[in-house]
Amino acid sequence: MERLVFHVDVNSAFLSWEASRIVRDGGEDIRLIPSVVGGDPKRRTGVVLAKSIPAKKLGIKTGEPLSASLRKCPDLFIAAPDFSLYEKNSKAFMDICREYTPVLEKFSIDECFLDMTGTHKIYPDPIKTANEIKDRIYSELGFTVNIGVGSNKLLAKMASDFEKPNKVHTLFINEIEQKMWPIPVRDLFSVGASSAAALERSRIYTIGDLAKRSLKSVQAILGVKLGELVHAYANGIDISPVKSEPEPAKGYSISTTLEQDINKFSEAKPILLMLADSVSARMRADGAKSLCIGVTVRTSDFKNSSHQKKLTEATDITSEIYSVSEKLLRELWNGYTPIRLIGLSLTSLTRGEGEQITFFIDEEKEKMRKIDKTVDSIRNKFGSDTVVRATSYKTDKTVGKKYKAQMENKEK
Repeated sequence: MERLVFHVDVNSAFLSWEASRIVRDGGEDIRLIPSVVGGDPKRRTGVVLAKSIPAKKLGIKTGEPLSASLRKCPDLFIAAPDFSLYEKNSKAFMDICREYTPVLEKFSIDECFLDMTGTHKIYPDPIKTANEIKDRIYSELGFTVNIGVGSNKLLAKMASDFEKPNKVHTLFINEIEQKMWPIPVRDLFSVGASSAAALERSRIYTIGDLAKRSLKSVQAILGVKLGELVHAYANGIDISPVKSEPEPAKGYSISTTLEQDINKFSEAKPILLMLADSVSARMRADGAKSLCIGVTVRTSDFKNSSHQKKLTEATDITSEIYSVSEKLLRELWNGYTPIRLIGLSLTSLTRGEGEQITFFIDEEKEKMRKIDKTVDSIRNKFGSDTVVRATSYKTDKTVGKKYKAQMENKEK
């Protein structure tokens, strides 16, 4: 049976969700004016998370400091991020999608795949069905989506990235040469900036150029595994299934790129605490504990170094994770060479199985677990900024405020 996959992608998700709320409250549609969703422009961590099309036309870019955006457009409308609103809207549009198939894979907060294989008797016209889903999301929820319809997940995702917003596009096997091969190779899913540069140096400029090269020549440029993957993708080959249940995470990691380099432990410690606080909360939410903690730093000359420690007992306690990571940072970094990125990883996970049981209860650990549980509960109910952990580990208390992260969460 021929596969049929939909990829549903919310157009400018954070900004669209903010706009739909403002419109419901009787305000102006910020999608039609220069606007962004971002942090506080008065703080050095304020960056653009999402932008409107009018803002894009003024040269405003996702990820740039808000101060730079305001120089380009002094009248720029800035909406503060509200992640509880985003989760609510994410669930709402995916609930509509689930009415059409039981097999839905959440790819991110604003993207999902639908396996529509075998539904032709119920939905004989897939284009009509995709348009129906798109229009329902707009009429019922107030924001637009793009839907890609294809023969597999890769083709459906590539199709959803065609002309936006509020469109349905197809990309079937017989359409690859016409629709996908002329696209720049750097726009192929899974091809990053460094890989694209390497391919372009080898005169591979389009996806078609990549598809027509031999597998061995591509592997010589990108390596065996990545070369095999992108060569298959360029030819429209993807056998990965749509998974209705996500696989358990093999590890958790988080990092933050600082807007200004730091060269003091007193500045690094509160950042490390915030990283430990965030990543441990994610791990606890999944009922996991870590047996291996790792710290990564990137210096101002873009050199990365990392250090890790295996534990004798798995932990999910923020204070323990912070304590180990602080020691690792001191072993890893001299404390004066400027660094621009700090990262923290938790791996070698356990989920209750094989843990050592003891007759002796560590009262201090139990106290810390209760504190973590209480903090997690309050934040889940009232928002992540409701409770902020103290950064006064014999350091300047203003440092934590100065560097409170807009963090790049990366989950393995």
